[in-house]
Amino acid sequence: MATIQMLVGLLLLSDLVESVSRENFKTCNQSSFCKRHRRLRSDASPYVVLMETMQIQPSRIEVQILNTKNNVRLLMQVTAIKDNTARLKINELNPLRKRYEIPVGDVLVGEPKTQDMKVLVRSGSSISLGFEENKILITSRPFRVDFINKEEPVVSINAQGLLKFEHSRERNPPQNEGEEEPKEPPMENQADKKKKEGEKKGNEENDANEPETWEETFKDFHDSKPYGPSSVGVDVSFRGFKYVYGIPEHAESMALKTTKSGDPYRLFNLDVFGYELYNPMALYGSVPVMLAHNEKQTVGVFWHNAAESWVDISFNTVDKVADIVGRGRNERPQTNTHWISESGVIDVFIMMGPTAHDVFYQYAQLTGTTNLPPMFAISYHQCRWNYNDQGDVENVDANFDIYDIPYDVIWLDIDHADGKRYFTWDARKFSNPIEMVNNIASKGRKMVTIVDPHLKVDGNYRINKEAKDQGLYVKNKDGNDYEGWCWSETSSWPDFTNPKVRQWWASKFLFDDYKGSTADLFTWNDMNEPAVFNGPEITLHKDAKHMGGFENSDLHNIYGYYMQQATAEGQLLRSNNKDRPFVLTRAFFAGSQRWGAAWTGDNAAEWSHLKVSIPMLLSLSLVGITHSGADVGGFFNNPDPELLTRWYQAAAFQPFFRAHAHEFSKRREPYLQPKKNMQVIRDAIRARYSYLPLWYTLFYEGEQSGAPPMRPLWVEYPTDKRTFKMDDEYLIGTSLLVKPITEKGQTGTHVYFPGKDQLWYDIASYNSYKGGQSTYVEAPLSKIPVFQKGGSIIPRKMRIRRSSGLMKHDPFTLVVCLDKSGSATGSLYVDDYNSFNYRKGEHLLRSFSFQHNEFHSRSGDKFCSFSTKEWVEKIVIIGLSARPTKAILNVKGVESSLQLSYSSDNNQVIIRKPGVNIAKDFSIKLS
Repeated sequence: MATIQMLVGLLLLSDLVESVSRENFKTCNQSSFCKRHRRLRSDASPYVVLMETMQIQPSRIEVQILNTKNNVRLLMQVTAIKDNTARLKINELNPLRKRYEIPVGDVLVGEPKTQDMKVLVRSGSSISLGFEENKILITSRPFRVDFINKEEPVVSINAQGLLKFEHSRERNPPQNEGEEEPKEPPMENQADKKKKEGEKKGNEENDANEPETWEETFKDFHDSKPYGPSSVGVDVSFRGFKYVYGIPEHAESMALKTTKSGDPYRLFNLDVFGYELYNPMALYGSVPVMLAHNEKQTVGVFWHNAAESWVDISFNTVDKVADIVGRGRNERPQTNTHWISESGVIDVFIMMGPTAHDVFYQYAQLTGTTNLPPMFAISYHQCRWNYNDQGDVENVDANFDIYDIPYDVIWLDIDHADGKRYFTWDARKFSNPIEMVNNIASKGRKMVTIVDPHLKVDGNYRINKEAKDQGLYVKNKDGNDYEGWCWSETSSWPDFTNPKVRQWWASKFLFDDYKGSTADLFTWNDMNEPAVFNGPEITLHKDAKHMGGFENSDLHNIYGYYMQQATAEGQLLRSNNKDRPFVLTRAFFAGSQRWGAAWTGDNAAEWSHLKVSIPMLLSLSLVGITHSGADVGGFFNNPDPELLTRWYQAAAFQPFFRAHAHEFSKRREPYLQPKKNMQVIRDAIRARYSYLPLWYTLFYEGEQSGAPPMRPLWVEYPTDKRTFKMDDEYLIGTSLLVKPITEKGQTGTHVYFPGKDQLWYDIASYNSYKGGQSTYVEAPLSKIPVFQKGGSIIPRKMRIRRSSGLMKHDPFTLVVCLDKSGSATGSLYVDDYNSFNYRKGEHLLRSFSFQHNEFHSRSGDKFCSFSTKEWVEKIVIIGLSARPTKAILNVKGVESSLQLSYSSDNNQVIIRKPGVNIAKDFSIKLS
């Protein structure tokens, strides 16, 4: 019977391939807590600050908030955090049951570092606090908190009066469901009257007596809700801001849209086959971070809550609230957002910039940065569901070599394992996995195998038996091991919220435990939302139990985070913390960047999905998930050669570069394409390999500062309003501008070149374009429009080999594109490309400059040292104003002449074979 039920479930699932069955997923109106919060009216807010309860500490104030409708008290803490950040936290003062809070050290890398603030003005109805160039104004009645930077109000909490905090309570006996709870103060014997008034005004307390607040049914799925309603929500207004970004993951534009006429943006990790585009439905991951930008400033908020959440957005053209710094009413744009979570506490970090890079750094101080990936991880990956057997893998590997196409990683999906029992191999298909991996590794390549969280319930499956015997599984509402269906048929799920479970899971990656694995085998975590084919919304039941008795409804969005963490820690364990891990995850949360890469899930082979991948990746990049990509070619269905070619061109200039395809799609490896398309795809992949030094340098810089390698134009051109909604072109660092072709039959495109006084150079022809304008650029199938910024120096490697591992000791070509003043700067980061030794100082950071006809390479970090065989093979200078006749190399005072050639086309100079080791300081003077 179980097998029949499983087949039925899979048939239902296969119907989702063409387009999502939206009826399987909730709308806000079908989610009782979302519906309750959304019907609030701003003029009905019952919350006031009890100023007499305020306690002032050097870096924090604590004060009680009273709900005047039921006399329940909340405790608010407002803290000044270092690096221009503040924190506002609201919890129950005396809860009946501990509310879930994400443990410090998980999403937050540690307890945030605080700084002192001082009281500026205090009265009976408000208090003003100051730190750095910021003020925090707390108003008592009605409750409101305003955050002001350099005398400009930027973020306001509860300015719209939408705070709602459903306190813990005992369920009323049925005969008393219309009355107030006996543990709360009486309501002056007017319960019925106030109930009617509350219903009219959106009074939150009467919501507690609606049946759906204590148990809820969606389709045939029942949520028992044993602890009753516990949702929280409040409005956050971005004052002076018209554009907001972030809160991925959604197949949506980068600049977020109003939700007035539809559902809010939903944050709830779900397995959504064949997802729709341009709507606020939840997808695989959730990062509750939003940035707001105008021509003067960038700010951000981080909603530190792992429960299902919804975010409403509306835009005002006039700020109707009197200016809080005393200048009266003024006309300013304002974006109002309403954040709603099913449970937990209100814990909001306000990052006050004032630049985008400041916000990146501020957020990184809270949740960490993307750890520097090993070089192979940012190279090209080849995947499909599934490479059939060991011979198939060998054939694919050989064909890449035959057609001279580099790749670094080949992937195996679920069918490589014995009956989809993870950490095993199907011996009939993969008789000698160690030999297979070693053969791949002999060419500098790696292999990835999939390890999903659902473990097959099978008494003969060792991993399942260990988990069951040790009590490591998520429990159902009755306290038994939770069981559901997934690829492994009847399955159970490890409770990754438990550190003991994560430690056990990590141990499974030891070579003695994961038989057939080697140091060149890495991991893919899929289906970790988690996906449960016969569960509500294809995921865990909300009343499933985790460590500490918390329900899945309390922490659902963090499950995939913890799984990726445990997997990465397993790879660290097997190498004794020497080698950098690589783990790809589908589900993610804030802070997931510390554990590896992410991708946008099950997209389709359609031009529209290629187009939407750009804003999706930009949105992820803005909130810290910087090593991200989309399946090249689309996961579902069959791309025609043109679409596949254009997708390769785009993805070659995006952070995570992997081709992947559904098992029912035709084989589409690059060498199987028509000759013309194959050659163009090969050129795109080879271009990626030539730019690996740039990508690697950007990932290193990102680890230090939080800055994403892929970024919207407005990040670097913050005053240019034309860029604020632009999400069809983007920057790689500061020096490459990319405009992918995303429409069928398109052979040219208008490219907007930012920077009024800027020059941009086509990377293929070196034709120059002036900034501050949109220009039509020819783009036949053989070309992706990519441009190097004038004033930049980009390191490249032009000797393309079979893998990045084989290019490790190859020389660099430095491409110098001059600005209008004849100057340029750049940098290069070098280490062993694999281990953590760079954190011991074993690395190089080189700083390049060209000015007054003289090129310099200097150490950018006097505290680092590293020996390498890499050297400088060529320097290409574009845009020189006069033809030079000599090039004199100077290394430690020893001079020698170099060969150079000059082309009048774009005033191009090529200096050949300086022959200097990249670790050495040197200069070259042209005359």
